[in-house]
Amino acid sequence: MKKLWLDLGNTRLKYWITENQQVLEHAAELHLQSPADLLLGLIHHFKRMNLSAVGISSVLDQQNNERIQHILICLNIPVIFAQVHAEYAGLHCGYDHPQQLGIDRWLQVLASAKPEQDYCIIGCGTALTIDLTQGLQHLGGYILPNLYLQRDALIQNTKGIKIPDAAFEHLSPGRNTVDAVHHGILLGLISTIEQIMQQSPKNLILTGGDAPLFAKYLSHYQPRIEPDLLLQGLQYYQSQMLNGVATVMNDF
Repeated sequence: MKKLWLDLGNTRLKYWITENQQVLEHAAELHLQSPADLLLGLIHHFKRMNLSAVGISSVLDQQNNERIQHILICLNIPVIFAQVHAEYAGLHCGYDHPQQLGIDRWLQVLASAKPEQDYCIIGCGTALTIDLTQGLQHLGGYILPNLYLQRDALIQNTKGIKIPDAAFEHLSPGRNTVDAVHHGILLGLISTIEQIMQQSPKNLILTGGDAPLFAKYLSHYQPRIEPDLLLQGLQYYQSQMLNGVATVMNDF
């Protein structure tokens, strides 16, 4: 049976269509703060796919989620919005208030955590998110501005300095302002990850668009790149729910 999986982020709508755990179709598009309108343009395509269920990871507000759910009603199939739980399928959330943890981070942890293994899970997206696990205990994590947010903030708050786009690809001292900015930002984030990895032995997992770049400078930790880690977590979340391991929550 074919299933639709939606990742509704701050800037992009991503979707996967799978059948028997195989990805048949995948796309990601900027939603320009109007994800429901973008979904509305895709709904006729989804109707033709003979789908059996929809699983959703959404960091959007309740009003947007309600619009999304209203649009998906026409598919006449179960729609499940994943939620963060204090405990789910044996995994314990490390936040004092679990509802404050982003669902994208929770699903990535859910896909990664294993008994008797420790992980550092890094999402290299709009923000750089770092989550730590010890067995099936989530320990919490860190959120940092990513490469581009840091560069944009520097441009906006530094008078008289023009910083054009350039590649983040070196850690050596910059010999001009453009290189100094790009090399410095990358060095700062790599150094942060190094500090975390040195605190205790752990497996490193990278996901998100900039994962290959960070893997290049963290190769001595033998990082595992998982492009579809959120999808894996969303599939696991739904499978545990349907198997009766967790209770379905209808509100979001």
